Amino acid sequence: MNPYLAPGLVVVVLLTVAIGAYGLRFARTTSDFLVASRSVSPSWNAAAISGEYLSAASFLGVAGLILCYGVDMLWYPVGFAAGYLALLLFVAAPLRRSGAFTLPDFCQVRLRSVALRRLATAFVLFIGCLYLLPQLQGAGLTFSTVTGGSYAWGALLVGVVVTANVAFGGMRAITFVQAFQYWLKLTALAVPMIFLILQWQADGRPAATPPAGAVFPAATTVVVERDAILDDGRAVGAGETLHFAAGDPVPQLSTVEARFGPDWLLPGGELGLFATYSLILATFLGTMGLPHVLVRFYTNPDGASARRTTLVVLAMVGIFYLLPTLYGVLGRIYTPQLLMTGQTDAVVLLLPEAALGGGHLGRLLGALVTAGALAAFLSTSSGLLTSVAGVIFTDVLRAGRSGSIRDFRVATVLAAIVPTALALYVSDMDVSQVVGLAFAVAASSFCPLLVLGIWWRGLTDIGAIAGIVAGGGAAMAAVLITVLGPPLTGSAAELVEQPAAWTVPLAFLVMIGGSLLTSRRVPTDVGATMLRLHAPESLRT
Repeated sequence: MNPYLAPGLVVVVLLTVAIGAYGLRFARTTSDFLVASRSVSPSWNAAAISGEYLSAASFLGVAGLILCYGVDMLWYPVGFAAGYLALLLFVAAPLRRSGAFTLPDFCQVRLRSVALRRLATAFVLFIGCLYLLPQLQGAGLTFSTVTGGSYAWGALLVGVVVTANVAFGGMRAITFVQAFQYWLKLTALAVPMIFLILQWQADGRPAATPPAGAVFPAATTVVVERDAILDDGRAVGAGETLHFAAGDPVPQLSTVEARFGPDWLLPGGELGLFATYSLILATFLGTMGLPHVLVRFYTNPDGASARRTTLVVLAMVGIFYLLPTLYGVLGRIYTPQLLMTGQTDAVVLLLPEAALGGGHLGRLLGALVTAGALAAFLSTSSGLLTSVAGVIFTDVLRAGRSGSIRDFRVATVLAAIVPTALALYVSDMDVSQVVGLAFAVAASSFCPLLVLGIWWRGLTDIGAIAGIVAGGGAAMAAVLITVLGPPLTGSAAELVEQPAAWTVPLAFLVMIGGSLLTSRRVPTDVGATMLRLHAPESLRT
C-alpha cells in the first residue's frame, strides 16, 4: 500500500474543514448561507464554479471513457466546457438581475405561479440527488481502489465532511473551499502529467494503441471480478486469477464493452449519429439547467459580474479538460488491465505508479492525484448540497415564513440523507453515465424554461409546466429505466440511454405550444419583469 495516501487524504480533509471554518467567520445571516450576500467577486466565483463543476465524472470518468472507448468520448469534455458558452450568451446576466435565490424563486419572479414553483422544486431535488450520487460513488471507488478498504467508508467520509461544511458555513464558506479545491485538482492532474509525458518519451512508445491492440507492458496479474468469457472462448469465474507476460495482448471480456485495436483512434465506434447529437445537446444545454451551477450566479454583485465570471470559467474549465484526455490516452499504454476488469474510472488513480514504478516518485504522484480526486468529490458535492439545501430551506421548511440559520442546517442534513443512502447500495454504476443522465434531465426541463422565460414575453405558467412535465418528465423516466430497468438493446437502448435529442425539442415545442394556447395567462407585469432581467443595473438606479 502507498504510504503517502493516508497523509495526503487527511491533509485534504483538514484543509477543507479549516477553510470552511475560516469562511464561517463571515457567515452571519441566511443571505450569507444562501448566496454569500451577493458579494462574491468574478475571479473568486469563477474558481468556485470551476471547483464545483469539475466533478467525479470530470476527474475520473472522462479519462476512463477515453481509455475504454476512444475518441468518440471527447464529446464529453467538449460539451461540458462549451456549456458555459451557452450560459454566457443566454442566461448568466439576466438570471442574476432577477434577484432570485434559487431556480424556484426565478419561476415565481417571472411567471407568478406557485404550481410551477413546486414543480421546479421537485426537479431541483431530483437533479441534485442524481448528481450527488456519482460523487459519493466515486469517493467510495477511490477509497476502495487506493486503500483496499470498504467502498462504504469512502462514500460516508465525503458525505459527512460535505454536510458539516455546508451546514455550518453555507455558501459563504463553500466559496472559499471550492476555489481552493479547483487549484488543487488542476495541480493534482498537471504535475503528474509532466512526469508521465517525460516517461512516455523515454520509453519511446510511438502511439497509444499498437496495430494489434492493447498489450501488457510488463508481466501483469489480473483478478477477474465477475464471471465472464474471454475472446478465445474460455470461461473464467469471479475471483479467478489470470497471469500475463510482457507483450501479451489484452483479451476482451464478454462483460466489458471496450474498443480494441486501431478503431479506438477513429470516430464512429461506440456512439451512433443519434446518440452523438443527443450527448452534445445534453452536455451543451444541460449546464444552464444545473441547480448547483445556476445558484452561483446569484452570488455575483450584478449582471456584468456574472458575465465576467462565466468568461473566466470557460478558460479554467477548458484548460482542465485537456488533462483527463491525456490520462485516458496514456492509460492505454500503462494500465491496459483496466480494459479487462472494467474499472476504467480508476485510470487516473493507478496511472502514475503504473508508469513510473513503485518508487517514491510514483507513489508521491499517485497520492497527489488521489488527493485531487477527493477534492473533486468534496467540491462538487458541496455545491450540489448547497443548492438542494437552499431549495428545501426556501420551499419546504420555510414555506412562506422567515427562516433561520438553524432551518438551513436542518435542510442540509435532509438533503444529504437520500443520496448518501443510495450511494451505499449502488456501487457499480458508470460514473459518467449517471452524470450524463443528470445533464439530460436539466437540459430537458430548466434549459427551455430559462431560455424562453428570459427571452420570450409570451411564456405562460401553463406552457412552462406542460413543457417541463413533457420534456423533463420523459428524460426523468429514461433515467429511471436506465438505472433501475432491464438492459435494453437496439434503437430502444439508444433512445433511452441518450434521451436529450428528443426530450429537449419536445420540451421546447410543448412549452411554446402550451403558452400560445394560454396566451391570456401572460403576466400583466411582464414588461416590467423583462426590463428588470435585461436592463443593466446602472439604468435602473
